[in-house]
Amino acid sequence: MTFDAMWADLHPVGRDSRSGGYRRFAWTAEDAALREWFTGEAAARGLDVTSDRAGNLWAWWGDPDADGPGLVLGSHLDSVPDGGAFDGPLGVVSALAALDALRERGWTPGRPLGIAVFADEEGARFGIACAGSRIITGALDPDRARSLADADGTTVAEAMAAAGHDPAQVGPDAATLARVGTFVELHVEQGRALVDAPDKAAVGVASAIWPHGRWRLDLRGRADHAGTTRLEDRDDPMLHLADAVTAARRAARGHDALATIGKLRVEPNGVNAIPSRVTAWLDARGPDEGDVRAVVAAVAAAAGSEPVEESWTGPTAFDAGLRERLAALLGAPVLPTGAGHDAGILAAAGIPAAMLFVRNPTGVSHSPDEHADPADCHRGVEALTRVVEELG
Repeated sequence: MTFDAMWADLHPVGRDSRSGGYRRFAWTAEDAALREWFTGEAAARGLDVTSDRAGNLWAWWGDPDADGPGLVLGSHLDSVPDGGAFDGPLGVVSALAALDALRERGWTPGRPLGIAVFADEEGARFGIACAGSRIITGALDPDRARSLADADGTTVAEAMAAAGHDPAQVGPDAATLARVGTFVELHVEQGRALVDAPDKAAVGVASAIWPHGRWRLDLRGRADHAGTTRLEDRDDPMLHLADAVTAARRAARGHDALATIGKLRVEPNGVNAIPSRVTAWLDARGPDEGDVRAVVAAVAAAAGSEPVEESWTGPTAFDAGLRERLAALLGAPVLPTGAGHDAGILAAAGIPAAMLFVRNPTGVSHSPDEHADPADCHRGVEALTRVVEELG
């Protein structure tokens, strides 16, 4: 199966030999290698590849300007730090494999068929998830997007320019969106709903994405000597951080939500120095927007810091008619997700969108332990192929 050959080609790109996870960050050498791989696979299939104003890649079978709008498949190729192999790439490789399967059958689409690779979906380098889709839909201001900086101070504009993409182009892209009539994203499940379900289905259909966001907490203290400063004389922001972490767990439990403080910056970050400042990032999400915001307020109160909202995505329901059509076609269960996706950004912008999930036996994601069995990956390709036959 062509899926296996492509999967093997991608396996070493950006893989960390120590953790076994992946470091595929936006606008880096690894990202360039991934983009080159996709462009080559598309060219080998005779697809026309274009890049939009945010640097997202689109490969087309047919002319979406003359005969569109088309049906688009796809996902992303970037990762979180030490992420798993499946989050993102599974959807891209499956889309190409589904196209191959259809062509082997002699099938031709009734409308243009596209495969998209969205840029910087994870936000691992610059902090804003789904940046590529947010930019073209107008959900992320172009000036703000260009000014976002990584831990080394490199801005998006600088990183894009170094990678050969003109940052002056960054902005909403109505022409690109007009080519998309329907978007379907296949993704590894990032949880245990399928593996724990009684029917043990290999593929599910997404119903909605929970509201979710990211907030920055600036915790200030006073730098001092760790070995000479009395405890009662210290102003240690790490104590405020500890309060924030415990409050996040407590508030999440109380509001049927999820909350995580998973990224920190400690200054001056010395073993024998009391910090002067700690910057912490809070991720909060849940079924109800009010509960999510209540969690954020509780964490901020515990930390004594006014939270700075860096991104927010409200509750996003996928197109009901499309969702039910695909669930019936595949005989698949329908399930919600707490993870954000480019499909959700497009859905919020008014584009009919749907998602398929492939079973993850570990239930783990954003980790090297993320997994999907080869047989289930093939079932995902088969499901996506049926979807294209139905919608294309």
